[in-house]
Amino acid sequence: MAISKKIAGFLSQASWIRRMFEEGERLRALYGADKVYDFTLGNPDVEPPAAFKEELRKLAANPIPGMHRYMSNAGYEETRRAVAEVLAEETGLSFRTRHVVMTVGAGGGLNVVLKTLLDQGDEVIVLAPYFVEYRFYVDNHGGVIKEVPTGLDFQPDLAALEKAITSRTKAVIINSPNNPTGVIYEAGCLAELGKLLDKKGKELGTTIYLISDEPYAKIVYDGIEVPSVFQFTRNSIVVTSHSKDLALPGERIGYIAVHPEIDESDLLLEGLVFCNRTLGFVNAPALMQRLVAKLQREKVDIAAYQEKRDLLYNHLVSLGFEVVKPQGAFYLFPRSPLPDDLEFARLAQKHNILVVPGSGFGLAGYFRISYCISKQIILNSLPAWTQLAREVGLL
Repeated sequence: MAISKKIAGFLSQASWIRRMFEEGERLRALYGADKVYDFTLGNPDVEPPAAFKEELRKLAANPIPGMHRYMSNAGYEETRRAVAEVLAEETGLSFRTRHVVMTVGAGGGLNVVLKTLLDQGDEVIVLAPYFVEYRFYVDNHGGVIKEVPTGLDFQPDLAALEKAITSRTKAVIINSPNNPTGVIYEAGCLAELGKLLDKKGKELGTTIYLISDEPYAKIVYDGIEVPSVFQFTRNSIVVTSHSKDLALPGERIGYIAVHPEIDESDLLLEGLVFCNRTLGFVNAPALMQRLVAKLQREKVDIAAYQEKRDLLYNHLVSLGFEVVKPQGAFYLFPRSPLPDDLEFARLAQKHNILVVPGSGFGLAGYFRISYCISKQIILNSLPAWTQLAREVGLL
């Protein structure tokens, strides 16, 4: 076999998101882009903020000597300082440049963190539903993933989580606002989670890290704020990217931020920088680091996303779909009206509606809709959703 047995096995579990997106490409070629309603990929259709374009023009017109050379593996001092300043403002904690490592997006950042923390066989808890790549990221570094279900409102089930913790538990990964549900984890719940991890760490004589994956932290609706995990446990690490808040997914720029009072901070930070280098990222893209240093307080137009959320959510609810209203990100995660979410996804496809089965996120019986697409495509899709609802007996 040309590839390892492990990777061959993983390919059979490979991302439903990409699989359905590729099916959309086939259907668009057959029927035209305006008649295919592709809700599969979380690939923002909005443009970066005007401030990004302005900074890009300035840098192109006034290049900095040596701006394309190697830099410290942790990233440019000025960029890390800019991130730390905003984190200090938001949390009231004493963030400094040293607490930030620039990374190749959040995916790169998560791999750096897991490589740094995990020994062979260490366990990492994830809350279902979850971004399926977590499974592969943990395996990359010898870890074992443990899935813990959330409640019907998709908030963490702390009793179930406590039962899952063992002496091999090294970390819990959370994602809020959540992909695929759009739910924001409540401050009270996060406070109890922080206490639980600190308590269990003391009981077991270990440190259990809370890793918060936050690429959607600035895409929130209805005046809601995303609570900072840094307020709830000192053994917390935030990994994020500017893929969503600045609409730069293809630029692969993000960062790791560690709590200023985290256990053994010097050694941990040294490990993160080492792993950033030896995993082959070496450093985050130089040009993007220069640009985002000036953009830490910028974000895309949230009102456009909220309009799309409301348009689609209200229509689906009127048809009888069961949906927890998302508070952030750009996803809906309705319950499948058929017991088999794969069967439902196939049936939706007959109406040129492309969705991702919940099985692809560790929770069968649901399906994900990504609404970061054009408003016109959403409007075009509404009659098809009505026909689909009628076919599955909701109307």
